Amino acid sequence: MEFLKILPLRGPNIWTYRPVLEVWLDIGDLEDSPSNTIPGYYERLSAWLPSLIEHRCSIGERGGFLQRLREGTWPGHILEHVTIELQNLAGMQSGFGKARGTSVRGIYKVVVRSRNEQVTHAALHAARDLILAAMQDKPFDVAGAVAQLHEMVDSLCLGPSTACIVEAATDRGIPSIRLNDGNLVQFGHGVHQRRIWTAETDQTSAIAEGISRDKDLSKSLLSACGVPVPEGRIVDSPADAWEAAEEIGVPVVVKPSDANHGRGVSAELTTREEIEAAFHLADAEGSEVMVERFIRGNEHRLLVVGGRLAAAARGESVSLVADGHSTIRQLIDTQINTDPRRGPSEEFPLDLIMLDEDAAIRFELERQGYTADSVPPQGKRVLVQRNGNVSIDVTDAVHPEVAATVALAARVIGLDIAGVDLVAEDISRPLAEQGGAVVEINAGPGLLMHLKPAEGQPRPVGKAIIDNLFAEGRNGRIPVVGISGTNGKSLTARMLARLLHLRGSHAGLACADGLYFAQRLIDQHDAANWASAQKVLLNRSVEVAVIENGSDTILTEGLGYDRCQIGIVTNIDAARHFGKYYIETPEQVCNVFRTQVDVVLPEGVAVLNAADPLVAPLAEYCDGEVIFFSRTGETELIASHLRQGGRAVLVKAGHIVCIAGMDESEAIGLAQVPVLANMPDPQQLDSVLATVAAAWALAVPVELIRGGLATYTP
Repeated sequence: MEFLKILPLRGPNIWTYRPVLEVWLDIGDLEDSPSNTIPGYYERLSAWLPSLIEHRCSIGERGGFLQRLREGTWPGHILEHVTIELQNLAGMQSGFGKARGTSVRGIYKVVVRSRNEQVTHAALHAARDLILAAMQDKPFDVAGAVAQLHEMVDSLCLGPSTACIVEAATDRGIPSIRLNDGNLVQFGHGVHQRRIWTAETDQTSAIAEGISRDKDLSKSLLSACGVPVPEGRIVDSPADAWEAAEEIGVPVVVKPSDANHGRGVSAELTTREEIEAAFHLADAEGSEVMVERFIRGNEHRLLVVGGRLAAAARGESVSLVADGHSTIRQLIDTQINTDPRRGPSEEFPLDLIMLDEDAAIRFELERQGYTADSVPPQGKRVLVQRNGNVSIDVTDAVHPEVAATVALAARVIGLDIAGVDLVAEDISRPLAEQGGAVVEINAGPGLLMHLKPAEGQPRPVGKAIIDNLFAEGRNGRIPVVGISGTNGKSLTARMLARLLHLRGSHAGLACADGLYFAQRLIDQHDAANWASAQKVLLNRSVEVAVIENGSDTILTEGLGYDRCQIGIVTNIDAARHFGKYYIETPEQVCNVFRTQVDVVLPEGVAVLNAADPLVAPLAEYCDGEVIFFSRTGETELIASHLRQGGRAVLVKAGHIVCIAGMDESEAIGLAQVPVLANMPDPQQLDSVLATVAAAWALAVPVELIRGGLATYTP
């Protein structure tokens, strides 16, 4: 099983709308050895990966793939399913795959959904090794392979907080582009784009973030605006910390002024020894130390998005009960860390208790007279954490006055998305009734506690963030024009970009002649590729994108955009595409260019050459409107199209005319178009007609189309 080539198709392609990895697989002599001819193969593979039972395959029912495996199937098909399952087991969900033979015996194209190229690449190699081991009755460490892939998923894929926002955008039809190896993501394109970095957005003020990190400043601003906060001040020494505690009145809390996630925080301190020890603990975590009044109750985290409460969670203390013979360290491992909700990664709602790494926990134990190796008396309850993970959903219980208070707090600091920490005994009552208070405001708050609460209902916080970024009915898209076909693509792209520029639109153009922004050449190399298309969509000045896509781009990279407003296919000369990428028939060539039509939005338009017998039938695959163009005049196809209220651009009596149903208007005479001078090339005429049709679809006025074509020279 040799991998001849692995192609990352990063955009819509001949297989699917989503990114995939396409493998050219040579199975050699295994072409003569389907799975049912290899003794024990089915038993070993199904025992190593029992979850393959969930794969329905072409049979369409649970266990379908295993049925195919038992009856006899080939390694390419098996590689597809094993790769998918390894990705699923590693936490990167994948359900799409294809395996198709080529014209060469023993060589297959295997395609699998890829949310991350590196992970899928590794999964393909692991799947091949696993399949060969099962064939040859050799051992294979399935758990080790899955664990290695899981580590890659954790380090390379979007974090769960960012992923939930991306999923919410996808649900609304908003395109997304990952901008780095971390959690920086662009939603939308060009001038309408927005950006997030986990739970911070391009609306998150740097000033507000700086204020939120300065806890003393935050408190003073909140207090001035009527938000209840605990009294307290910055201290500069252990002795000053005790003096502040005497001023405030014990019990108090000692914490860093700029730390997050509860690090270095010690609560309900009453003695000088405790307070001075807590000072050193906090001092190690932050630049300054604060002492403030202790508020009785549980810690809560309330998520505010766009001035509204989106979710709320409560924390609880963590304790254990001694058995009289185990140490506290052992009891933590047996009573607390065995909770299946606790784990080392973000997928777990609760953290593991790590005594050796958490000075605050050791300090809490010392306050009770214990160390990690102490053996408390049987039945003794020992407090381990005063405020454990805030992970119990209480959104529905929040009192309206509390919701209004935290919304005000976020507004005072200036954050569009804020995690507001408050302490209260009962979140369903106003804070004033119980002496509750806001203790901290956080920029870029974690979302996992609301997505995967240890108890209660998950909350759609990703949707709340997306709805705040994009008003109802907005999807962040700019008009994208995709141009494909065998000939005339670059000329069509250049002329259309010129017309859009004359209209006053800032057009980004990626074509074989180069990369242009507002008619300015940025890169003179061939830019009809995925990378250049992405550059156009990333540019914050671009109001409309014009992108050329050749067959090689579609087959080796995929389209550089997910959907388009206008999709143009100029013509198809099938023979020109034979012999590369195992494309051997006109039907296969048409399937390549169909990709351009498949991605037209429902409110968009496909511009198709009605005179080309391979292009015209692509109209049935368009989700939106179709505008036909033809240099041969009105055919029966076009006449039928017009009778149904469609539009067409035709050549009549030496003029280019635009026809909508029964209405006809002249765009320009052929003699007035410089690119058609001196016995026009028919393919150049196709390009001009396609340009007129696309400009018409984009509501460019006919007068401007006429003037633009009359003054355009290559």
